[in-house]
Amino acid sequence: MARDGLIVGIDVGTAKVAVVVGTANEGVLSITGVSSVAHSGMRKGVIVDPEETVSAIAHALEDVERLCGSNITHALVAINGAHVQAQPAQGVVAVAKPSGEIQPDDIQRVIEAAKTVALPQNRELIHVFPHHFMVDGQEEIRDPVGMNGVRLEVHALIVSAAASALRNLTRAVEQSGIEIDGLVFGPLAVAKALTTKKQRDSGVAVVDIGAGTTALAVFEEGELLHCACLPIGSMHITNDIAIGLRTNLDVADALKLKYGSAWAENVRDSESVSLAILDPAEDERVARKQICEIIEARVLEIFSLLGDELKKVGKDGLLPAGVIFTGGGSELEGLTELARHHLRLPATIGFPTAQISGMLDKLDNPIYATGVGLVLWGNEEGREPNAPWRLNLGKFGGVFERFRGILRNFTH
Repeated sequence: MARDGLIVGIDVGTAKVAVVVGTANEGVLSITGVSSVAHSGMRKGVIVDPEETVSAIAHALEDVERLCGSNITHALVAINGAHVQAQPAQGVVAVAKPSGEIQPDDIQRVIEAAKTVALPQNRELIHVFPHHFMVDGQEEIRDPVGMNGVRLEVHALIVSAAASALRNLTRAVEQSGIEIDGLVFGPLAVAKALTTKKQRDSGVAVVDIGAGTTALAVFEEGELLHCACLPIGSMHITNDIAIGLRTNLDVADALKLKYGSAWAENVRDSESVSLAILDPAEDERVARKQICEIIEARVLEIFSLLGDELKKVGKDGLLPAGVIFTGGGSELEGLTELARHHLRLPATIGFPTAQISGMLDKLDNPIYATGVGLVLWGNEEGREPNAPWRLNLGKFGGVFERFRGILRNFTH
């Protein structure tokens, strides 16, 4: 979406709004501005205070406009939250041509047939990802155009969101003066930024640990196998520490970041922390191991839920490229070590893999991973206008997908 030379991604998270601005010049993508503003207008991916959310988006936009020296009027927007769900879908059509030769129009018709899967009235379709096609019973066909047959089938994965949450998000962004170019489920944008084609071919899971939710996207053979959003995030760890140590949330958050570890086994029993260092009103000393045991218990709960999601697609412990973590919660010490032990997979912290210039010092910060992914998607859509997430603004909530655009986005 670079009609004015700018590609903009907005990520409205539970604890912050992050905006990333990029430009493309002769095939080179440059990040010209990033901004992050804390807010409390959202809970678990659902807006609960529209005024607070609109204000945070507007402030983030003002900050980034000063950095890049341009007025921002449009953007791609990430959607997250436990209300986002994925489910398999199938479509079947008869091949239109009397000769039986499959045309691109047949592909579009069969994908449209898959999109007619019954969704409750309170849900909106946001993505359709074809996995493979079948022609007269012949399975595992990636691109059937040019083949001959009578019956064409598609097996796809559809992603939907709660209609009310989707409407509230789009309204908040529009009230900030932004025209929405498209909606992308957050972990898909993150995967675009942090994974390589080789990793997506081998099998990889991207895990974005945000403040209120943890999002997951699983890929194999270049395809999206599964995605989900769990209603637990790093904010829950902070709450656990506050309750366990009977201290306030600010001290609990500082303890988590400065002294916490997801793997308590690595912490010596003799280590202790004076709370007075963080808040003069506090006079206790607490064992560092106690802090880490509280953290580990909640992280293990998150890992258990992630393991359940991987079992749904038969990939529990079976992803050669392992797990790539991002999001503010990924900064926890010991996270990858505990993940290797509990999930039985390789585990790393993610960093952008694409060739990007510009504000590289900021891009290593995981809070911008989704925004960078949105800019990458927007850059590809600018070159390839049939990208898989373009929002049909004429009919609210409808996102139309073209088969070749979908495969292009996850095979590059």
